[in-house]
Amino acid sequence: MADDSSGPKVYIHEFIDIIGPNRAKYFQHMTANWSPIGQAERDQLCFGVWGTVGSTGRWPEVVNLWELDGWEGLAANFDHELSSPSLQDPALAEWWKVAADLRRGGFDRILVPEPWSPTITELTDRGVRGAVYAHELVTLAPGRADEFLALLGEKGRTAIEALGLTLVGAYRVAMMSDTEAIVIWAIPDWATWVAFERAHEHGGALRSWRDTVVALDARVHRILLVDAPLSPMRTGRQPRESDRRPLSEIG
Repeated sequence: MADDSSGPKVYIHEFIDIIGPNRAKYFQHMTANWSPIGQAERDQLCFGVWGTVGSTGRWPEVVNLWELDGWEGLAANFDHELSSPSLQDPALAEWWKVAADLRRGGFDRILVPEPWSPTITELTDRGVRGAVYAHELVTLAPGRADEFLALLGEKGRTAIEALGLTLVGAYRVAMMSDTEAIVIWAIPDWATWVAFERAHEHGGALRSWRDTVVALDARVHRILLVDAPLSPMRTGRQPRESDRRPLSEIG
């Protein structure tokens, strides 16, 4: 299993479109039915599996985030998956078949973390958990994602965490022209979320940070997420084989 001793991580970020009322089944199929295999065969840790709060974004939707040991770990993952002529791991044929009935597709990104962005092991060791999470997709002019993230680390993070939020991750989206960043915050309760949103208003505690974002011509699309039942920050651990349940038992 992957650990924190091997250096910087790289992440796979996924927006998944769910078919009908199948989100709970997909939560189970992705965490208990897939993550233990990924841990054993690919050194791939589950960072988070969340449901999008539909009033703030697409619905029904699931967001997955997977942690790998750097670019080499990502390449090994791809090699494992794509060596078959079908471009799918033959051992997962049945898993893919079931998944096809639960989702219609999605959109993935490769993420590179900032040096101060925590790993999932660090987060679970610290007991970080959110009643809800703020997920921010930040779009910028080419070449400005690094500048945005540097300013976030220098001043934005301090101001936001002073409101009671905890940084979960700060990432540059790779394989682009440094035009996107993703930032995720854990929010302990709904009252803290209300204070966070109000802090962006005129005269609020985050007005200075908002002005910095505007000066960068950054476009922030913030949605809310809620943990799947077996998501690591909810349970404090990685999903296990013993967590498996027949999907017929999932409502």
